[in-house]
Amino acid sequence: MASERDQDGGTSALAQAWACVRANLRLSAGARLFDQWLAPIALVDGADTQDIRLTLPSAFMTTWVKSHYADRLLHEFRAVLPGVRSVEIDTAPRTASVQVIAAPVAASAPVPAPVAVAPVAAAPIVQDAGEAGERPALDPRLTFDRFVVDPSNMVALNAARALAQPGPVRFSPLFLHGGTGQGKTHLMNAIAHDFLASHLNARVMLMSAERFMFEFVAAMRARDTFAFKARLRSCDLLLIDDLQFIAGKDATQEEFFHTVNEIMAAGKRLVIAADRAPQALDGVEPRILGRLSAGLVADIRPSSPELRRAVLLRRIADMPDVKVPAEVIEMLASRITSSIRELEGALTRVTAYAMLTGETIDMAFAQATLGDMLRGAQRRVTIDQIQKAVADHFEMKPLDLVSARRARAVARPRQIAMYLAKRLTTRSLPEIGRKFGGRDHSTVIHAVRRIEELRDTDRDVDGAVRVLLGQLEG
Repeated sequence: MASERDQDGGTSALAQAWACVRANLRLSAGARLFDQWLAPIALVDGADTQDIRLTLPSAFMTTWVKSHYADRLLHEFRAVLPGVRSVEIDTAPRTASVQVIAAPVAASAPVPAPVAVAPVAAAPIVQDAGEAGERPALDPRLTFDRFVVDPSNMVALNAARALAQPGPVRFSPLFLHGGTGQGKTHLMNAIAHDFLASHLNARVMLMSAERFMFEFVAAMRARDTFAFKARLRSCDLLLIDDLQFIAGKDATQEEFFHTVNEIMAAGKRLVIAADRAPQALDGVEPRILGRLSAGLVADIRPSSPELRRAVLLRRIADMPDVKVPAEVIEMLASRITSSIRELEGALTRVTAYAMLTGETIDMAFAQATLGDMLRGAQRRVTIDQIQKAVADHFEMKPLDLVSARRARAVARPRQIAMYLAKRLTTRSLPEIGRKFGGRDHSTVIHAVRRIEELRDTDRDVDGAVRVLLGQLEG
């Protein structure tokens, strides 16, 4: 007998979304990586459309997918089902008590076409020492010829092209900085693509600073830091994204400093990206900032309406069967201004909903589909803004909020900042934790619950929250 959930179409919609997500993952990751790591993922039947549950057959695979693809999976699901709050990845029990939904495999089973999703950093792109000639799993969409250029990013694009060219290294490091979703990750992938095209046996590694920290700590615990250092320092091209995440991490910064020195001394290529200029990176050692500033610093400024319009037209050109009216394109370009990634996500949502419902895309359909996103675009609060507002209110430094200090004078403002981040942003709990010094999502949950309790019993806490909400939402 069909369950009530089946009757209302919940499972069907979730299964369709899962098929779209798998199709996109296969397209972006490549067949080999997908078949090895992502194809075994199963969607648990019973998960609702807000809290997705996925399983893998072994603990090892679960750990790998969590480390490399947790954020990507959340992003892909939200592109198709905007109401998704979280994606949990677990190991399937040996005697499964839940039913899982596998992607359609029969030839007769219809699989939705891949949906063009805004690029995000997926697995660390690694080509280890000793593996010369093997191509890393770069995102095939993130190349120079697909990067939409205008005056806001022209310097960064030309610098990236120059660094990727064969011949003597003209400058190193290249430091790219700009807001979230403005194209830094695209340029880093493009550099790796071009460099490998002209250096067939090169050793290349692209990873986030968070991944650098994670692997370094793991190497220390395993007492095998030599292999970690050798792997990084033997690279012909090393690319590190989101440098701001090593702020306040002394041991990681020490190793990062020596790695940078080794790469530069050997005359090899180094690319660093962050959300702000080197001089504005609080909590990063001055000697590191000095090394990074010695190369070429190129910024990517906020996108212009012309650039946003051009990006949309480029993405739509990749979907020949999709028709998006000019007025919808203009509305998206004028209303979604915070980042190119979010703009592409808005287009993805509209086209995916049209595909899943069979409706025609027009202004009314786009506005109905993007209602919450369009309202949120009117006043977007970032975690950085929240941290600054909280620090100013309590007369402390923003760095204190991401530090390891546990004194009440620091811990309570930190909990308030986490509470506000959960309430005012769309960031997931793990993402919020990472922005507060790499803390676990359970710490964020505890902070949110604690502040909710204190608002009912502590006038000072409730008053501070009300003042901060007024500042941030006003």
